[in-house]
Amino acid sequence: MIAFEANDMSCDHCAGAITRALKGADADARMQIDLACHRVQVEPATADAEELAGAIRQAGFTPVPTADS
Repeated sequence: MIAFEANDMSCDHCAGAITRALKGADADARMQIDLACHRVQVEPATADAEELAGAIRQAGFTPVPTADS
């Protein structure tokens, strides 16, 4: 599981944008988004952490890898 903190994710629209971006980078990835904690957890099928972080950045957010990623 790869985890990021995205403090600039503040609403359901933001969470949806990140979900779409991650699915664009890895269509088979499984993810959990915790809006209240600004946490994004991804279990990738094909993408690596850098590709996933890049997708989140492309969507306009700032992913910060967490210690458990």
